[in-house]
Amino acid sequence: MDRRNFMIKSTLASAALGGSTSVMARMMPGLSPNDSIRIGIIGTGDRGSGLIPHINKINGLEVVACCDIIPFRLEAAIAKTEGKAKAYKDYRKLLEDKSIDAVLVATPFSTHSEIAIDVLDAGKHLYCEKTLAKGYDGIQNLVTKAKGSKKIVQTGHQYHSSRLYTHAIDLISSGKIGKITAIDCTWNRNGNWRRPVPSPELERAINWRMYREYSGGLVAELCSHQLDFSNWVMDATPKKVMGSGGIDYWKDGRETFDNVHLIYTYPNGVRAKFTSLTSNAMDGYRVRVMGDKGSLVLGFSKAWFYPEGSYKKELGNVDGVAGATVKWEQGKGIPIEVEHADPSAQALMDFRDSIVNNVPPTSDIVTGAKAAVCVQMGLEAMYNETIVSWKQDLNI
Repeated sequence: MDRRNFMIKSTLASAALGGSTSVMARMMPGLSPNDSIRIGIIGTGDRGSGLIPHINKINGLEVVACCDIIPFRLEAAIAKTEGKAKAYKDYRKLLEDKSIDAVLVATPFSTHSEIAIDVLDAGKHLYCEKTLAKGYDGIQNLVTKAKGSKKIVQTGHQYHSSRLYTHAIDLISSGKIGKITAIDCTWNRNGNWRRPVPSPELERAINWRMYREYSGGLVAELCSHQLDFSNWVMDATPKKVMGSGGIDYWKDGRETFDNVHLIYTYPNGVRAKFTSLTSNAMDGYRVRVMGDKGSLVLGFSKAWFYPEGSYKKELGNVDGVAGATVKWEQGKGIPIEVEHADPSAQALMDFRDSIVNNVPPTSDIVTGAKAAVCVQMGLEAMYNETIVSWKQDLNI
């Protein structure tokens, strides 16, 4: 067993995060070191605005425009660009700017498909936040448009870019945990998930995650990342899903569930379970892939290998040295060591590199669409209290 596979390091320094100017100059042979990909951001809520500081640190990317219908959010986003970006209230006006190369869409879930299609029609590269689109028609329409476009389309499932998660996939593929038998995911919080509203008329615009018209709730906003990873690790999409949920704790007028429990069945019989609570934070964020030789447990930025049964006895011999001590974290297992940047920052760097080198991103329109279909299936299963099968008529 190679010790380098089983420890963990801190994230890369910010200088390494952005990549050096000389590296970028080599990557962009047709551009000077001062040239950047000019990005417009549509939707400057927590996510859209929160990505600006990452972009500011990445060589080769520059935020030049921001759009939002809520004035104070738009003002805050512009401030994060030190006033350099142009402000828009209408995203269609932003898309008319010929100098913008790429657009990041971080609007409410229900608007993704329409806005993303408009972005591609305007001839811009597209980074569309998860979940990719709402409803089967919205998903299919965007996939059809993207497949007919020559522009780069990346879905914002940032863990698909994480070098830690990529390493975990490699370990699983190499047989480290043996045959996969189950996947168990949680994303639990203890809080009402609400954002403060300065004026009552802004309630649905700010807390859109609470309303079914705009949102897929916990499944779309949280579980979608883990669904994307499950599809990735299984190299498949689930055959069916069953689930349950409800508004059982927060009696505050919300329409999306405050707790969700879903079980997806993959073609080889592996079940993947997803739980998200807003009334108890036990386990927080966790992805656990279980096999007959052990389990891989992943958090946001750390991961552990937990060997199974008699396989544990082999840990007494590490790197060929009998009796060597293996690092072990109580109750978690052997830490996995991989150099990796913040996943959101890495996803943006990958987006940059895909544009520069004209290569498809790893989190592309297909992986994003498949995760979106899983989200829609899960919502239908819970809302209608039925088992929902994969939609065979979708062309993804």
